[in-house]
Amino acid sequence: MIPTKLDLTGLKCPLPALMTAKALKALSPGGVLEVHCTDPLSVIDIPHLVGQTGDKVEITERGEQLIIFMIEKTNGSIEDTNKPFVNLPEGRDN
Repeated sequence: MIPTKLDLTGLKCPLPALMTAKALKALSPGGVLEVHCTDPLSVIDIPHLVGQTGDKVEITERGEQLIIFMIEKTNGSIEDTNKPFVNLPEGRDN
């Protein structure tokens, strides 16, 4: 399957996680999303989001500036979970 590409380079937290969640909603189960990010916090936020949705994520590239995630949608939708998709760690309010 050809992945849907999402270029989030230059965006800062929480936008990469929020926009990834929106793109995942539009995918059918079995669809693949390729996400390009430059925000270093995305290595925490995007896997956390995907863990809550039940989908599968892999960091395929982590360079000095670019992080690429491959996400396979395995469930019906993000709404299937009652958990918020972005939780800020204690003491982190930005």
